[in-house]
Amino acid sequence: MSADALSPEYRNEAMDRLRATTKPGNELDILIVGGGVVGAGAALDAVTRGLKVGMVEARDWASGTSSRSSKLIHGGLRYLEMLDFALVQEALKERGLLLQRIAPHLVKPVAFLYPLTKRFIERPYVGAGIFLYDTMGMTSGNSRGVPMQKHLTRKQTLRMAPSLKDDAMVGAIRYYDGQVDDARYVATMARTAAHYGAAVANRLAVVDFLREGERVVGARVRDQETGDEFDIAASQVVNATGVWTDETQAMVTDRGQLKVRASKGVHLVVPKDRIQSTVGMILRTEKSVLFVIPWGRHWIIGTTDTDWNLDKAHPAATSADIDYILEHVNLVLKTPLTREDVEGVYAGLRPLLAGENDSTAKLSREHVVAHPVPGLVVVAGGKWTTYRVMAKDAVDEAARALDEKVPESCTSTIPLLGAVGYKAAWNRRHRTADEYGVHVARVEHLLNRYGSMAYDVLDLIKSDQSLAEPLPGADDYLRAEVVYATTHEGARHVEDVLARRTRISIETWDRGVSAAPVAAELMAPLLNWDPARVESEVAHYLARVEAERLSQEQPDDKSADSARLAAEDITPRI
Repeated sequence: MSADALSPEYRNEAMDRLRATTKPGNELDILIVGGGVVGAGAALDAVTRGLKVGMVEARDWASGTSSRSSKLIHGGLRYLEMLDFALVQEALKERGLLLQRIAPHLVKPVAFLYPLTKRFIERPYVGAGIFLYDTMGMTSGNSRGVPMQKHLTRKQTLRMAPSLKDDAMVGAIRYYDGQVDDARYVATMARTAAHYGAAVANRLAVVDFLREGERVVGARVRDQETGDEFDIAASQVVNATGVWTDETQAMVTDRGQLKVRASKGVHLVVPKDRIQSTVGMILRTEKSVLFVIPWGRHWIIGTTDTDWNLDKAHPAATSADIDYILEHVNLVLKTPLTREDVEGVYAGLRPLLAGENDSTAKLSREHVVAHPVPGLVVVAGGKWTTYRVMAKDAVDEAARALDEKVPESCTSTIPLLGAVGYKAAWNRRHRTADEYGVHVARVEHLLNRYGSMAYDVLDLIKSDQSLAEPLPGADDYLRAEVVYATTHEGARHVEDVLARRTRISIETWDRGVSAAPVAAELMAPLLNWDPARVESEVAHYLARVEAERLSQEQPDDKSADSARLAAEDITPRI
């Protein structure tokens, strides 16, 4: 085991280890390309089998699809309706593992109402489906980790969700799934992989693959912070780049490629007081389903499901996307939501395996692992919830080509950092609050973000009381969390902190504009930034926010994409 923190010093050491792989006999067993949930999962899977592992990510951990999901860990009720029992069973098994063993500090049960709109016929039909959903969760080999369904009358439904129109339903069924802060989960998993010995580095982009004849034997990478390029040698390379799968495959071969189509999903964030309800909701639309998801002091409402063929790094939500979501959620609300109620908007891309069907809503969420050329394994498709299975299957495929026998995957038994001791820490949270002189609500907030590692953040506050102050415009987050993100979680830029280590960019009315200068000043001494660099970091973040706001006023994808790309990514500054 090595690092407990993804510090700036750790990143330098990891790159030195990756550079050293070109020495004879020093190559990696497996190099993972892509630092999303599947890539980080594969790095953890491989390193805990005893393999020599590296992982590189062109931007930031989870900066693509993996930080822009619906933030649900779920079996997928609609896949049950499609009779895809195997996918649902697999996902429910993973839900139980994540809730109870792997990451109980990051994955929590969340309750939903399924409103019933037709008398007599709908309740037995939907009830049977949700009963099957619950039963499959119990027979998956793990405890479900969530309560069973409950049938509700209209009166009981309105008691739980007073904001629903009286005529919006004849009753409802309450059921449970899981919820996760997706970006935090991926950063924690990357850190856990480093803890077990993997060399992981973000802002390190693959520019080409190394070849010996037909065989892939590693990758050439560019440090996005400095422009330096170097080679990484590996016996096997796993391509886990999600919606970028086609582009990364094309560097190697045009034969036997997996084809991935990107489907855009847009979500809105509104304050908790705009919808009076103690539970979330799942609503049917003509195209898919719409979730109203509890999210701290907010609601997340989404999603859309439309083809996207433009910039993959920064998918843009349009005015039409926002109107679509508001229109559909307002069908059931007594007090309609308006544009003025929306404090945050985000768009993500699902990596769907391409098929003959023209509708992205009907493409498969199954995953596929392929070995298109010797030395290169490609994993694509799948759901966020089943990342661990995807990672296991990809490493299994790579391991088959290694010379020595490789142990079986053990990630079903490996808790992420912060999970061990979390429940005990939660039980003593009132004492912890007294000991550190902070409100118990702050302690709970930290425990639900860092688990038992929350004490590390509290120790920062103990050393410097100014770090106990909240960030401007973002009362939920403390200055200490910016410092911790930089020293322990691999944050390299203000955007990394405000968009992913915290969720300030989607949870605050100004989308982090007032927090950005303070975050930059806190990060500066830790990353050796001079005043010009601090100014540049803040200017970049403000330009990003402005471009996103402008894109959300555009009528179509093309004009929204053009508006969003007016703000350049921070990495091409070199």
